[in-house]
Amino acid sequence: MSSNWLAPYVSAPIDHEIRIPGSKSITNRAYILAALADGTSVLTGTLRSRDTDLMSRALQSIGVEITDEADGTTTVTPGAFRGGEVDCGLAGTVMRFVPAVAVLAEGDVLFDGDEYARERPMSTILDALRDLGADIDGDTLPFTVHGAGAIEGGTVEIDASGSSQFVSGLLLAGARFDKGLTVRHTGDSLPSTPHIDMTIEMLRDAGVTGSRSEDGRSWTVEPGVIRARDWAIEPDLSNATPFLAAAAVTGGRVTVKDWPETTTQPGDAIRDILTRMGCTVERVGGDLQVSGPADGRLTGVDMDMGDVGELTPTVAALAACASTPSRLTGVAHLRGHETDRLAALTAEITGLGGDCTELEDGLLIQPAELHGGLWHAYADHRMATAGAIIGLVVEGVEVDDIASTSKTMPDFPGMWSGMIHG
Repeated sequence: MSSNWLAPYVSAPIDHEIRIPGSKSITNRAYILAALADGTSVLTGTLRSRDTDLMSRALQSIGVEITDEADGTTTVTPGAFRGGEVDCGLAGTVMRFVPAVAVLAEGDVLFDGDEYARERPMSTILDALRDLGADIDGDTLPFTVHGAGAIEGGTVEIDASGSSQFVSGLLLAGARFDKGLTVRHTGDSLPSTPHIDMTIEMLRDAGVTGSRSEDGRSWTVEPGVIRARDWAIEPDLSNATPFLAAAAVTGGRVTVKDWPETTTQPGDAIRDILTRMGCTVERVGGDLQVSGPADGRLTGVDMDMGDVGELTPTVAALAACASTPSRLTGVAHLRGHETDRLAALTAEITGLGGDCTELEDGLLIQPAELHGGLWHAYADHRMATAGAIIGLVVEGVEVDDIASTSKTMPDFPGMWSGMIHG
């Protein structure tokens, strides 16, 4: 008996209203800042998923007290950081945010993770911490941070073209370094800069003095106290995009509840992308409503996805269903994500009869008639949801690992089925 998930196929436009769980990016940053704060913080709307559970357990393993309360809130009480063992799973935020906290521990902190996580680039942040005075063995998972209870800090130069998480991971703990921290990016490109903006804004919300240079290539946090506070977690807008894409490909209508008016989440860019592809996008009260093209024909897009790389699988799925070509560029860094997303998307779209060519820094997707078949998720949550999107309008698409969506969404299959069947 097949263990694959048969993606639901629909023959009529979808009409659905949905509430999306909290943002993984905001949740895990809030966890770090609360762990480094001067007292107990309360998190409301916290996402419960594999990535956020891994972050919670990682911080608890080095001395932070984290309690999920009966009212749905989470309390985080800092303690004296100690040695421990951290399971990163496949969570980039854990493997790249927690090491800068671990240098403040009294003792050794061993980091490891899933098999593929051992292939993900880590030397950028580990070398940066070494340059700032840390003692670390290893350049990829597994590695050990020999915490000394403090670190001098100062100025460090890194090439963060592989991931903006390297910058955020340093900045989040930088105020606790003796001299604070300045991070200078030396590479040509810098992906996902909205995530760095999110980090700086959250640091400021916690009372830290943080700034970005005029050329956008360096960031500074002054040494000082990180204040305890209550954090309200926004819905995860990137996780909302597959549901909005469902409206786009079926010519239907999907409303996402409580879409923030202003946000630093890169997922907010889906509004412009869907508009360019022929959808009607509008705010209805505090919600966001997307209606797909009435004739069911999506228009392809030519765009630089560098700042919103995490949306590439969703947009690639839309492009595979579009009536004109799409060119998605600026995302060479996706080769170092949960899987090589550029190679994976090319293989899977092509495997369903699509016409997808891998470029040096992106994808070229031409209109083609798609057919059913097996869609491999590569243990990657966004690859899995991309297969689900195509499966709405292509009968017989099976996703081999829909459970991978638990990385950022607790019950994606149930939410997806609820959207279709009510």
